[in-house]
Amino acid sequence: MTITASMVKDLRDMTGAGMMDCKQALNETAGDMEAAADWLRKKGIAKADKKAGRTAAEGLIGAASDATSAVVVEVNSETDFVARNDAFQDIVRNVAKVALTTDGSVEAVGAAAYPGSGKSVVETIKDAVGTIGENMALRRSAKLAVPAGAVATYVHNAVADNLGKLGVLVAIETTGSADAARAFARQVAMHVAAANPLALNAEDIDARLLEREKAIFADQARASGKPDAIVEKMVEGRVRKFYEEVVLLKQAFVINPDLTVEAALKAAEKEIGAPAKITGFVRMALGEGVEKEDKDFAAEVAAAAGKS
Repeated sequence: MTITASMVKDLRDMTGAGMMDCKQALNETAGDMEAAADWLRKKGIAKADKKAGRTAAEGLIGAASDATSAVVVEVNSETDFVARNDAFQDIVRNVAKVALTTDGSVEAVGAAAYPGSGKSVVETIKDAVGTIGENMALRRSAKLAVPAGAVATYVHNAVADNLGKLGVLVAIETTGSADAARAFARQVAMHVAAANPLALNAEDIDARLLEREKAIFADQARASGKPDAIVEKMVEGRVRKFYEEVVLLKQAFVINPDLTVEAALKAAEKEIGAPAKITGFVRMALGEGVEKEDKDFAAEVAAAAGKS
């Protein structure tokens, strides 16, 4: 397989490794990007990345909440200039409010009635393309709810109330004070924004990801020349460290690094007045998971709008 300069650049962007190292890794793995990243890590050339995703879209993340539920939505535009437009911001704000009345799926939000338009959310966004002058699309939506307790929202670097480039939801279930639960949940949401955990519990970590990490840890340990029994212990220790890095409840709490999030929750129960449990979180960053393609984003959004 021919290794192109574009492939080398993409691997460098993903891993932070040098150009020549990236080229060698791609040659060793027949151009398989993920395998090449693993090859670099095994050689100690690159660190693990969480694949936050290269942004291939502009627009805004919007959040909305009520007593026991909250949502985040992503509405995309072609340029950041439009994201600063008051009319566009109003659309995102209203889409978030509409999402609260649905199950939170992007299909349900898109089909729901947009306030004051007599049309659906998707139809209203299409109409706005003509007035704002840029292609737009509803890309994602997520909702969390609890039977009792609170769901807090946090928008990082907000450009307006509940609008920004990164939105987080954190749900806490409790029969205690909803206000105290919401206040602590907001602190956890700020933590999630900063620490970007992959899962709530260790059990929620994708099995394939865990096995991949174990394989990398084992190869690194064996390279040190240690016997198998020692290698096994080293891998166990690295897995525990991995959990501390990517599992929300095991992470050091950003607000108080002397405590894990789990321990901080236990301490917060005194203020809440009853046992409390974090039941879920959502972290939505603008454009994450969208790989850049040869076609421009305007064509991508236009194609998505045409299918709606």
